[in-house]
Amino acid sequence: MRKHDFSHRVELDQALARTVAAALRVDLAQQPRVSLALSGGSTPRGMLQQLSRHDLDWQRVDITLVDERWVAPDSPEANEHLLRECLLQGPAAAAQLYPLLRPQHSPESALPALEAMLAGLPRPFTAVVLGMGADGHTASWFPGADNLASLLDAESQQRVAATRPASVPQARVTLTLAAVLDSRNIHLHLTGTDKRTVLDDATELKLPVAQVLQQTHTPLHIWWSP
Repeated sequence: MRKHDFSHRVELDQALARTVAAALRVDLAQQPRVSLALSGGSTPRGMLQQLSRHDLDWQRVDITLVDERWVAPDSPEANEHLLRECLLQGPAAAAQLYPLLRPQHSPESALPALEAMLAGLPRPFTAVVLGMGADGHTASWFPGADNLASLLDAESQQRVAATRPASVPQARVTLTLAAVLDSRNIHLHLTGTDKRTVLDDATELKLPVAQVLQQTHTPLHIWWSP
């Protein structure tokens, strides 16, 4: 585990975007296509905007989401909407987005198509960028979710799952822990002193994000600023 602390969010956004872009550049030099899994929410907005400005062969980059709220794709609450607004602009618009939303389906009925889609992406991911909520969830692995144990099964063959946590209004689809670990690097991106405290206590409190902190399969980088 490597920690990257910054005094200002702009510095963090620039450094994380630069790190992800450099990793993509390395993989693009060695393979025909690369893949990247990104998170939504308010925290990554600036980082995504920074990443979009990097000079890459974007047409060879496949992008998917770590998780998604089951809403309309153009809803402001959709993580897909955030990627289209903040990342897929300018040269980065040439990247291929593989969204998790299938509006004509329920989350559960969409899973076979989503599994097939994810199976077709280059693996391992060049990088997975995670966020974290104040309750210690990451991806859509929420404390108390009925299927949390299966989502966090590192040996699972399932790449994506539906979940309906009681603590949030919308159903979700999410990559499983097994899918997230199938990456060259995991980047956990968070801001604020409250979240830093949650992160520090996560292992003792057995919060979902602790599964990422404790694993030894994939290199983990933690990026934080106030």
